[in-house]
Amino acid sequence: MKKDSRENESPKQSFSDRLKGGKEKDTAKVASIDMYRFITLERDTTYLDTSLTIQREYSHNYLRRDLFGLLAFPNEGQAYNTLYYNLGENSPYPEFGFKAKHFNFLEANQIRYGSVATPVTELFFKSTLGRGHSVDSYFTLNLSPNLNLSIAYKGLRSEGKYINHLTSIGSFRFTASYNNTSKRYYLNAHFTGQDALNEENGGITTIEDFESEDPDFQNRQRLQVYLTDAESFLKAKRIFADHSFRINPTKGDNNLYVTHQLNYENKFFEYYQPTLLSAVGTQSVKRFGDAIVTSNLKDQTHYNKMYNKAAVVYENNLLGKFQFFIDDFRSNFYYNRILIKDTDTISSTLSRNINSVGGQYEYWKNKWHGRFLLSRSITKQSLFNLDAKLNYDLNDDFQFVFGYQNLSKLPNDNYNLYQSNYVSYNWSNNFKNEKINVLSGSAVTPWLEATLQLSALTDHLYFKNTATDATQQIVTPNQFGGTIKYLSLKLSKELTFGKFALNNTILYQKVDQSEAVLNVPDLVTRNTIYYSNYFFQKALFLQTGITLNYFTNYFANDYNPVIGEFFVQQQKEIGNYPNLDFFINAKIQRTRIYLKAEHFNAAYTGNNYYSAPNNPYRDMTIRFGLIWNFFN
Repeated sequence: MKKDSRENESPKQSFSDRLKGGKEKDTAKVASIDMYRFITLERDTTYLDTSLTIQREYSHNYLRRDLFGLLAFPNEGQAYNTLYYNLGENSPYPEFGFKAKHFNFLEANQIRYGSVATPVTELFFKSTLGRGHSVDSYFTLNLSPNLNLSIAYKGLRSEGKYINHLTSIGSFRFTASYNNTSKRYYLNAHFTGQDALNEENGGITTIEDFESEDPDFQNRQRLQVYLTDAESFLKAKRIFADHSFRINPTKGDNNLYVTHQLNYENKFFEYYQPTLLSAVGTQSVKRFGDAIVTSNLKDQTHYNKMYNKAAVVYENNLLGKFQFFIDDFRSNFYYNRILIKDTDTISSTLSRNINSVGGQYEYWKNKWHGRFLLSRSITKQSLFNLDAKLNYDLNDDFQFVFGYQNLSKLPNDNYNLYQSNYVSYNWSNNFKNEKINVLSGSAVTPWLEATLQLSALTDHLYFKNTATDATQQIVTPNQFGGTIKYLSLKLSKELTFGKFALNNTILYQKVDQSEAVLNVPDLVTRNTIYYSNYFFQKALFLQTGITLNYFTNYFANDYNPVIGEFFVQQQKEIGNYPNLDFFINAKIQRTRIYLKAEHFNAAYTGNNYYSAPNNPYRDMTIRFGLIWNFFN
């Protein structure tokens, strides 16, 4: 992360130096900011950043990243609806599923490994909705120049404003990064333990009560919800190691490496619902259809995965880096019973054993950097991945990135197998691979930043509601046999006027499909006008402003708690509503303080704001937070 040049910090004098009037020369070594590095699995490096910028404002949330294109649910720590269908990088291997529950979970490629001159601590705090708080504590140090350790814990407890809406989430992570003195051997390893408990209320039953602005329902606890005692629980543990060894003792113009990567994961998902009938007005309805139990319904899904990748790498200073690899993917998605139905049998296990071979070429010269990957399975499952990316950095003002991916991906396991005590939520399928073609490009210039994505999706998998009763959700997996064409163009630009600035991000999307399977708003925009200045002889740096978030009407996906997934619906549109936030942020030394009135226009622009068809967006609330860094 690039440090703000306006916020350079001078080394502080010691107490003894101050007693001497600061006249003696300080001979102590001073660590420069580039000695505080954080490195990803792909060797991308950022530096410790204590600046206060508008991007820091956008990322001051539980996920610790910019949420543009995501629409938060009513309580912190819940799911996010998708406004921006940004495919990013895709893997051909099947995943666990329950994707709506994974927004809070850190994947292996999201873990950062430190290399710091002195110990570093970062403390994050933010108030939540109702009683509770959100914290993220991180500590890292180098025991020697060759060995870095870090430990971190992220926790969230938020009561929420609606009935049965509590979230309780924890995430522990430990990392180790080592290289020997000759830099012949490198190791990055980590352990994560993550869990998320969500009370699930299924949304409000009568949206007229919410939209009427009746003062009796200003207390959101008075709005009737479908589920009053249901909850879901997702737990995951991961052990990960990535290491390499150089064959030749001394690094030269030609180098030969052997590398190995290990990723073991264990996951568990449970849906628990003591009371099966839902009250809608004075009627009782079966929200998810018939069940084979009368109370205390409990569905449990287990999963484990072992992934190993071994490679030989040849590096030449002129030709680039050539890698040839073979990997082994093994997974078990399972239940503790076999279910026998009238027409078929639902097995207890879906096991995978996949081997792939491939190669990767990486080239860098002057302003060019390219990476080209090709892999294909050699076992009976048909997997294919062609991934190419080319970067051109003309100078500090102009950077360009071009990418292409052609992917044949196995379905996530919960599309092919699911067992539940709800009769209609049991299936055993053998869906085709999803075929994904993505062409993308991005540019950073002094005038604007732009990102273009063109995608073609064939045999796209999705969930949909097959119930004929509007009060029910009978959600099943489906595969669209045609091709979906998707285009997105995102433009960003900040205009400055003295101490004022206008930061703009605009997204345009277009989908060409014969059935309404992939639904996104045509236009999404975020515009922030803010003021920045120093006060009290530059002891305080302050930013204050207003952010507008807006997206056009569209048939947003709805959420189903039984399977922890979003599903396609065509009954209710949401959007075409302005959402305004007012913020005051300040920086004092290495402490950044955040105060925000979120959605302050809620009381004036009508109750027509939703995260999903039955889930209203958040009401106006005032939240406080801070980020505090400690290091010398």
